Amino acid sequence: MKVGIAGLGTIGKVVAAKLDAGIEGLELVAVASRDRAKAEKNLAALRKPVPVVSPQELAERCDIIAEAVPKSAFREIAVPALEAGCILVTVSAAGILANPDVIDIARKHGGRVILATGALLGLDAVRAAAEGTINEIRMVTRKPPNALKGAPYLVQHGISVDGLNAPMKVFDGNARDGAAGFPANVNVAAALGLAGVGPDATKLEIWADPTLTRNTHTIRVDADTARFEMTIENVQSPENPGTGRITALSVVACLRGLAAPFKVGT
Repeated sequence: MKVGIAGLGTIGKVVAAKLDAGIEGLELVAVASRDRAKAEKNLAALRKPVPVVSPQELAERCDIIAEAVPKSAFREIAVPALEAGCILVTVSAAGILANPDVIDIARKHGGRVILATGALLGLDAVRAAAEGTINEIRMVTRKPPNALKGAPYLVQHGISVDGLNAPMKVFDGNARDGAAGFPANVNVAAALGLAGVGPDATKLEIWADPTLTRNTHTIRVDADTARFEMTIENVQSPENPGTGRITALSVVACLRGLAAPFKVGT
């Protein structure tokens, strides 16, 4: 299967390197990036460099597109990919929430949208519980202040996370509002909402915690089939502290599962 990558930043570079090293059944054939010069420089390190093309040409060349662009650019990648009948692999649950019509576009043209697990855990269990009745889902996100700086919600509300010497709760609401206010930080909350009871009913707290060095997410689920709690502590990516290093590897694992004869998990 021919794979394209949209965006060659924190996530895209890792995915490109893994595909270049070899994943059975998958071949990297092209990349789309707004910064062509930077993308070409990064691609030069690959064993088999590929061309940098437009989003439309990427859709025409590929069977699968791994989307790793900012939320603001999600639509310009997703629409041509899905109109071409491609499989779109993404970790941008916030992008999906902001552009819900992409699901109808996929349905109309035979495409698919696959939301990779990203920096979260336990989505299989949440999806299974959602087949029954979920009474409540709450997520508590705690991040070092440097991972939250510049978030639109903080800017709009005049909230500073500089110089903290104790944890401070900066948001208490639902996953939809959290994804809009912290688009580079809580795709995980939006993904949890999409997997379970919906983003409006998924409760979310966000804390700036100067005692932490890792991005930490705790999920608590109360359902008619099970009650469970899960916590993940993600190592920050060097280039982007708001993104956990495991996020890119989640995309790689998702891609591998699309071509593998054996897959673990739903």
